Amino acid sequence: MRSIGEMARDSGLGVSALRFYDRAGVLVPAWVDPASGYRWYAPEQLDEARLLVRLRRAGMPLADIRLVLAGWSGADTGLVRRLLRAHLRRLELGLDEARGEFSTLRALLDHRENPMTASPRTGTVHLSLPASALAAALDAVRFAAGKDPELPMLGGVLFDVEGDGLQVVATDRYRMAVARMDAVGHEGSREHVVVPAPLVDAMRALLADDDPARFAVEGDRVTLEAGERQASGQRLAHDFPDYRRLVQLPPGRRVVVDVPAFRRALESGPVRPAEEREPGRSARDVSVLATGDDGTVIVCGDVDGSADRVGVDRGFLLDALAAAGRDRLVLEFGAAPTAPLAIRRTDDEDTFSLLMPVRLDD
Repeated sequence: MRSIGEMARDSGLGVSALRFYDRAGVLVPAWVDPASGYRWYAPEQLDEARLLVRLRRAGMPLADIRLVLAGWSGADTGLVRRLLRAHLRRLELGLDEARGEFSTLRALLDHRENPMTASPRTGTVHLSLPASALAAALDAVRFAAGKDPELPMLGGVLFDVEGDGLQVVATDRYRMAVARMDAVGHEGSREHVVVPAPLVDAMRALLADDDPARFAVEGDRVTLEAGERQASGQRLAHDFPDYRRLVQLPPGRRVVVDVPAFRRALESGPVRPAEEREPGRSARDVSVLATGDDGTVIVCGDVDGSADRVGVDRGFLLDALAAAGRDRLVLEFGAAPTAPLAIRRTDDEDTFSLLMPVRLDD
């Protein structure tokens, strides 16, 4: 017999995942100690657990997984084969439909774009701003910049210059961070400049004191000067998403958290398996959050059944807490578990981050 810890180590399923699949009736331990509640698994259940890992990676729903596991070791494997074929067919049909929709979308984009009349990027920007303020703004958003080579427009930080303000924004689709600061010197129209992440890091390294920094854009060239030092490079030749539409969220439930204590609760608390895994991303540790009756945030355990739970990538949430740079923050929960979780400062409404929720197994 294997303990739950040994089963987790040998199967690739986490302890929290094994507990969840037990409660869901998918992989029930062979014996549970009635005194301690400790779970023990029979030797043959290791193969079932490894099979479960493969089926989840293939995106099979839990209802079908139950039947596959039930019939896997039986003499008649016909049902298992039919379930596998049916799931593969669903995936193929879904891929065919997605290809058709994307073909239509590409045609619509081709119709909107007219490369014969497209003009080069000739926007000019000259800003003066406090080096310490720019450093703080970059620190607040840099963690959310994308790394997917298929989405190069997300591989940097947007400098959104309008009037006497500068907003810096980064997103990788799963999280977004925004910070605003005052700036002087720009008298033209609104300008969007996407600065690649390596150049952002080089700029940040210059911002070591409170002297004014000078940010300039000439055509496709971006330069930051701080004292006698300078960082310069090419802007990204891509349009950034309209982030203002993405941050217009209806008010939600706001809870103030003590960040050090909340971080400890996240790091030591339970995690859950995600229902979906995005292409190119490894399995994630998902923390399930809920609000308590006393106005606190709870990192849910295996027996918690709150209907207003929201699942978030634990690593992303820890990054957002660190980037916010405060000992007290506001977590804003949306009206539905599919709404983003907002992490806001108590003293600065213009600097915040959003985390997209992770679908939970139910």
